[in-house]
Amino acid sequence: MVTIQDVREAAGRIGPNINRTPVLTSRTADEKLGASLYFKCESFQRAGSFKIRGAFNAISLLNEEEKARGVVAHSSGNHAQAVALATKLLGVKSTVVMPKGSPDVKVAATRGYGAEVVFCENSEGARIAETGRLIEEHGYTLVHPYDNDNVIAGAGTAALELLEDVEGIEVLIAPVGGGGLLSGTSISAKGIDDKIDVFASEPERADDALRSIRAGHIVKNERPPDTIADGLRTSLCERTFEIIGKNVTDIVTVSEAEIVEAMRFLWERMKLVVEPSGAVSVAGLLSGKIDVKNKVVGAVISGGNVDLEGFFSSLTS
Repeated sequence: MVTIQDVREAAGRIGPNINRTPVLTSRTADEKLGASLYFKCESFQRAGSFKIRGAFNAISLLNEEEKARGVVAHSSGNHAQAVALATKLLGVKSTVVMPKGSPDVKVAATRGYGAEVVFCENSEGARIAETGRLIEEHGYTLVHPYDNDNVIAGAGTAALELLEDVEGIEVLIAPVGGGGLLSGTSISAKGIDDKIDVFASEPERADDALRSIRAGHIVKNERPPDTIADGLRTSLCERTFEIIGKNVTDIVTVSEAEIVEAMRFLWERMKLVVEPSGAVSVAGLLSGKIDVKNKVVGAVISGGNVDLEGFFSSLTS
């Protein structure tokens, strides 16, 4: 299992190639919840989300033969962009499998960083099948978005930075989809102070992580979840299920309306462009589903890749 030492080593490895993202506060949010809130803004990260942390860490640790053959990944967007950017920085060829209907801004950015994009049907099974075909045909190395120890260690560096920058954090919250960010966050938190309570926030329409933890085994979604938080539609794997079950205090779910309200708060009151998946942690707090009164709280805002084409087009129509 990944340890705090693995996270610290990842931080040293990736540090020169990523942004140490800012930690912001909001008096309005503090007053609303009666707590001291600190927001780790991975929306300011390279490629627009925390994903570059894990992707760069994992790819940099491949051997020379693996790098020479190239890598493949599957993602609806943020991991795709991260792998594309990481491979550009490391001089490695990358191919990314993306489901049809992925946000145009994420597809364009993935191609812009130099990756080849291959589309598949919008289901986890289709992603896995197409990725497997490419591996068999070309010998690529898979860089999984969360079922990879080195990806998890890299993801954990966001929380590590937050805990280094803010003393006395008692509660830490992150969004959960496949569980890579939450796993890394919990490892950093428990490795620094075992008394920190780690919570996850998850869309009600993609609540498989909550159902899995309650059931004691992984429960898959029967069909692709219909949530605006497109980065959180994936299910836990055995690796992340084990880490989350050991380290996470609880998982709360939020409605689509609560996700939108959190986005609106972040945009209007904090001037932060945050995508739906990135706002889910804040939605868990603003909805009042986690008792944080009189506590020091850290929240990971995981990304800010929003397709604004419709908004800007409306201004000139």
